[in-house]
Amino acid sequence: MKKKSLSVKKKKHNNLILKHLNNKNILKVFKEFKKTIDVKSSYAAAISGGPDSLALAFFCKCISKIYNTKIQYYLVDHKLRKESTKEAKKVLQILKKQKINCKILTWKGQKPKSNIQSIARDKRYALLKNECKKNRISFLLLGHNIDDLYENFLLRILRGSGLKGLVSMDKVSESNIDNIKIIRPLINIKKSDLKKISKIVFNYFVEDPSNIDENFKRIRIRKLINTLELEGLDKNKLKLTIKNLKDSNDTINFYTKNNIDKNSYFFKERNTFFLNKLFFIQPHEITFRSFGEIIKKIGKRYYLPRGKSISSTLSDIKSPNFKKTTLGGCMIQKVSETIVVFPERS
Repeated sequence: MKKKSLSVKKKKHNNLILKHLNNKNILKVFKEFKKTIDVKSSYAAAISGGPDSLALAFFCKCISKIYNTKIQYYLVDHKLRKESTKEAKKVLQILKKQKINCKILTWKGQKPKSNIQSIARDKRYALLKNECKKNRISFLLLGHNIDDLYENFLLRILRGSGLKGLVSMDKVSESNIDNIKIIRPLINIKKSDLKKISKIVFNYFVEDPSNIDENFKRIRIRKLINTLELEGLDKNKLKLTIKNLKDSNDTINFYTKNNIDKNSYFFKERNTFFLNKLFFIQPHEITFRSFGEIIKKIGKRYYLPRGKSISSTLSDIKSPNFKKTTLGGCMIQKVSETIVVFPERS
């Protein structure tokens, strides 16, 4: 099949959905979006009805129309509000007008009474990833934008996160489980620009009432960012700070990978790692990350165990009396001078 051309700069589109690419501001964002997309791969797009996710749906549809790229669309209904199911069905109707078919994934069961946003986010990822696995999709697209990046950065500071946590929201996620990689193709785009695009394309988007509820820390952080701007810490400086920290993080990642490659052996058939003595005499951050990545891989977890748990286990391993312990779904055992990490049996 002959590959279609994307000379959108000169070409005028007549197709109902593609005609919006004739708008130079929308085209600019589309070009940024496309930088992360391999048109030969298959994707799932996470839709919520918000302006950022609807803009994501629009750009995905453009890619699929131009390149025949296979993209599935999923919307998670958390059922945390009475109106959520009605809103979800309304979003599906809006998308269908643009010939975008979206599937609702429903969170069933008891709902939390505290830490609601965090638990809901984890449940959303679980539902999305399970659907990706069922359909053999390796890439999950999220509509996170640059405003989300700033909020996440400040939230992590308040939690006392280390360097890795501070720069965790990247365009292509380092973390993946079950071979599903998370991609944020709009991470460099302002939310205000995505609102304009959703308004032009769909003439619609959902305003989540929790976005003005100051009982949620993320909303208080959102307002704090505006206050910090008045004190001189504007978004350009925040962006530069995050970039500088990311450069440092990339350097540490290089040496972390090097430590795993040189000082451990992975026995694939038994899903087991063997770690030699040199593995544990690297600088603390290198050993900490290397060990954490191994625990995550063997335990098949999306998130690392808590930092305090990893540090405590590393201290135990260095003790002359250490024999075995468990962490993150893994059994960690000392055999002669080697540390063996394998799945914990239930």
